[in-house]
Amino acid sequence: MEASQKVLYVDASTGFYRVRRYRIGDYFGPVDLGLHISGRTMSLNFGTGLFAGSILPGSNRLIFSGFSPCWRSFYVSSMGGAGLVFDNLGINLVSLVGKSPVPSILYLNRLHGEEIEVELLPVDLSALWGMGVEGTVRGGAAALGRGLTEGRAGAYALLDHALARLGGRYESSYRALAVGPAAAVTDFGAILSAPVQDGRATDVDTWAGRGGLGSKMLQEHGIAAVVYGGTVIDDDFRDRKVADQWFEEKYRQKLAVKDFEATTKYRFDPKFETGGTFGVNYAGMGGKLLALNYRSIHWTEEERKAVHERLVLGHYLKQFNEETIAQKSQATCGEPCAAVCKKLRGEYKKDYEPYQALGPLCGVFDQRAAERLNRASDSGGFDAISLGGVLAWLMDCLDRGELSGEDLGVAARPRWTMEGFDAVADSAHNADLGLELIGSILGRRGILDLSEGPRKWARKVRRDKGVRILDRFVATANGRKGWMVPNQYWTPGVLSPMAIMGKYYMHYGGDFMPPRELGRACAERLRKELAMDNAGLCRFHRAWGEEMMPEAVGLVYGKKDEYLEAVSVAASRINSRNAAVFWESEADVDLVRTFLQRRRDVEKDDSPELARWIAAFEADPKEAALDFWFEIRKGIDESLRDFL
Repeated sequence: MEASQKVLYVDASTGFYRVRRYRIGDYFGPVDLGLHISGRTMSLNFGTGLFAGSILPGSNRLIFSGFSPCWRSFYVSSMGGAGLVFDNLGINLVSLVGKSPVPSILYLNRLHGEEIEVELLPVDLSALWGMGVEGTVRGGAAALGRGLTEGRAGAYALLDHALARLGGRYESSYRALAVGPAAAVTDFGAILSAPVQDGRATDVDTWAGRGGLGSKMLQEHGIAAVVYGGTVIDDDFRDRKVADQWFEEKYRQKLAVKDFEATTKYRFDPKFETGGTFGVNYAGMGGKLLALNYRSIHWTEEERKAVHERLVLGHYLKQFNEETIAQKSQATCGEPCAAVCKKLRGEYKKDYEPYQALGPLCGVFDQRAAERLNRASDSGGFDAISLGGVLAWLMDCLDRGELSGEDLGVAARPRWTMEGFDAVADSAHNADLGLELIGSILGRRGILDLSEGPRKWARKVRRDKGVRILDRFVATANGRKGWMVPNQYWTPGVLSPMAIMGKYYMHYGGDFMPPRELGRACAERLRKELAMDNAGLCRFHRAWGEEMMPEAVGLVYGKKDEYLEAVSVAASRINSRNAAVFWESEADVDLVRTFLQRRRDVEKDDSPELARWIAAFEADPKEAALDFWFEIRKGIDESLRDFL
């Protein structure tokens, strides 16, 4: 029989399901197949690449796709390790259509034979979350925010309930997905999972965070959790000798050696004497520090370095290195992998972007304070990076007096004065304010209502003296309401007008590129990232994955060229839906303008093209920003137009 992918369609409104096959060659993985299905059914899709369960490290990501309620267009989000158990279902993709009349758990199991067991079981979210789906809770915003830091609340409570309720039905390994209250009342709810040991979820959280696909799963399909597993043993690629031969021919190294070398940053980098995204990024950050809702971009280089030296190197990173790196407290996402990228302190998992957005960006430079704020975000089931950007923005408006405590349902104001800033006490104060704001978001207190995203809400807010609070919000905009807090790097690439933002489908290096060239680099990055996501491969293995995954498709299925063409076609089709909106906040323009100035003044980049753009921004910032934005867009479109 010709090789094919199997898709399980589940209609959540009726419980009916069916399996359909798609020939490998027509489609190759969860991205291009998910794009095809989403365009016809508006479904939420999740599944694995062709090499799930194989010998290739990092090949067990669970890839989610669908039209995002947050971004308002097609989106791809991925979750580490969760594909290893999914592969035991003997299918490649689940496609959810329809909406359950009541919030439900989707149960998927495959014991013996061809038939998959599918069942929908109602679940009482109010009881599990300790709040109604409209955020009603006794004690106000502060109590709700603090409650999410205590024990296994919110999304964790639902995850634990789903595993306890259905785990006994499985003969072998199983796993669950769950959402939190953010999925009910905002458009940026995430999806939580964790490896299971002895019937219980471990502390090694894995997330499909970006894009709000947790909100989609609950609001559009009525599915609050999914439990899955099976006993299928298929013909996964497991021949290490063959894999070693591939790698020796390409890199003159065996697979394990090459992968160990490629994942140094995520394990332990001796150059920085730390490891993981948190450790390595903060160790080398210096004057590129982003803090206090990006106010730091307006500081002098000396001021940024002084804050980085005192509060990050001297405290925030020091705590991490002593408590996590020195203790070798690390784990994988649930699959065998040399990266051991999950850096832990007890129940707290430390990654750079969540602990940056819900850390220095919000005025938090202490691990205990950041742990509480991140835990509340995770229990609430938020995309942590987006939440950090939103909280920092609201704190900024509070600090400037552009929004009042009454507006936001909170009592305090942030402590954002860096002179004399107390790393412990002031961080704790700012984290407490963040917890209150989380409670206000979930409870829709004051005038705060993010059910349709911050852009739409901000446009409704009119302040005295013509203040426009949207000008303080750093985000990319898509269409009328779509939005995304950017990746936490000070570079124009993170604000590029790409069709999917918030992931690494763009160039985020710190070098200066003329904007049209930057657009072309973003388009090339999109193709390379899609080649890995469509194969279900973790991007932490990209040093070899970008080259080897198409090669592997060619060597196993004889379709390398077809795979590369399919990726290019998918990139072009995604870009055909590109509804990017010109930077609508002054803060967006400032981030780009100050980056250019820093390249000249600090990095000593003397290129004439850089000088020309700086002069244009100094003469007319808005006009220069519009030209810069459109030049990036030109580079993107001219690179992705040929495969429609």
